[in-house]
Amino acid sequence: MVEFCATCGTETIHDISVELRTENETTENAQFSREPYRIATCQTCGQTAARRMNNA
Repeated sequence: MVEFCATCGTETIHDISVELRTENETTENAQFSREPYRIATCQTCGQTAARRMNNA
């Protein structure tokens, strides 16, 4: 997918994936604090950006 890369300063090809991340690992309910994140990695420079997909 083509997206703007802040590091390159131009539109580049990115690998896009979705990953579940635990946001609060220190609580006893950490298993329930997983949220989906959209991960975009620039194929030119390798810069990775993560964005939370839901704002619960």
